[in-house]
Amino acid sequence: MTDVKVPGFPESVADGTIITWHKEVGEWVEIEEVIADIETDKVVFEVPAPVSGVVTEILEPEGTVVLSAQIIAKIDENATASPAPVIVESKESAVESTQPIAVASSSADVKINPAAKKMAQEKGMDVSKLKGSGKDGRILKEDVQNAGKSTKITSAIMIEGERPQKRVPMTRLRMRIAERLVSAQQTAALLTTFNEINMKPVMDVRAKYKDMFEKKHDTKLGFMSFFVKAVTEALRQFPEINASIDGDDIVYHGFFDVGIAVSSPRGLVVPILRDADQMNLAQIEANIREFGGKARDNKLSIEEITGGTFSVTNGGVFGSMLSTPILNPPQSAILGMHNIVERPVVENGEIVIRPIMYVALTYDHRIVDGREAVQFLVAIKNALEDPVRLLLDV
Repeated sequence: MTDVKVPGFPESVADGTIITWHKEVGEWVEIEEVIADIETDKVVFEVPAPVSGVVTEILEPEGTVVLSAQIIAKIDENATASPAPVIVESKESAVESTQPIAVASSSADVKINPAAKKMAQEKGMDVSKLKGSGKDGRILKEDVQNAGKSTKITSAIMIEGERPQKRVPMTRLRMRIAERLVSAQQTAALLTTFNEINMKPVMDVRAKYKDMFEKKHDTKLGFMSFFVKAVTEALRQFPEINASIDGDDIVYHGFFDVGIAVSSPRGLVVPILRDADQMNLAQIEANIREFGGKARDNKLSIEEITGGTFSVTNGGVFGSMLSTPILNPPQSAILGMHNIVERPVVENGEIVIRPIMYVALTYDHRIVDGREAVQFLVAIKNALEDPVRLLLDV
């Protein structure tokens, strides 16, 4: 009998919550196959099976708070599991066999494994509406679990007369986000300054070279890489914006670790581009794309979201015209990007239409003065309105 233990948490993580069991008692599991997911206030840890065998005990159910190295299940290496029969659903009866048999249902032929069928029945789900990821479209337990994620909120609805309400527990990440944002507003002297950027020069460069760029570097050329390069150059000019407060001291960082806020199913996460000043545009774009994929799949590691000396958030992808972002302590500032809209502007005494983006810099007034904050945004504006500056370092 082999123990399944909670992975060792880093020092910054005290405990976690089991959010999903991918196996049930009696099911076979392969070595290194993910058997459970544990959510912390930072990332989701996957628990791999230490050996191949049959799950004989699950000691901690979903929703249980567990500690590092705690035993949560047991696997018998010597046990054998017989091939699970496939349950075929129809309106009249359920037929069992060791081979998939298709029987017409109200919407489509449905093939479903026993564990999946049992879970679907417990959740009151219509299996004919589920999409199977197994061979020949067979519905597996994981398919029912994934479909169930969208129904958990529905099951929490409390109807009082004609006025329904929902009561859903916060995820650990959401609680952590709430805690940090409230702390930032209570402890820092937050102030926001704004400017506008004519994005035509960057858009022209991107339109001219995006195909060549993608062909050579195997990644798309977006706007974020230009902003990150402009940010790192501006941070060189204004080191207090790349600094942080530690007690009664100001810590000036000699490196540029830029956090990029991305959305994930669990909430907003901020993976870090470490030494962003040493990256070219292709490296920045490739890293951001990788972070985006990991965020969607809950695969970001703690190391990838820890630290950072400055952050960038892009509300423009959701259509935001203007916002006042909240900084991520202990950082002293955060840049907010917004959507690009054609607006009338005056150039050389004439009114012309240009693609304009409003940008916002929220900063901690305890460490950054208004003059530096305004000039920092102007430095970013100048770099983006003349992208050659980024190449010539002027």
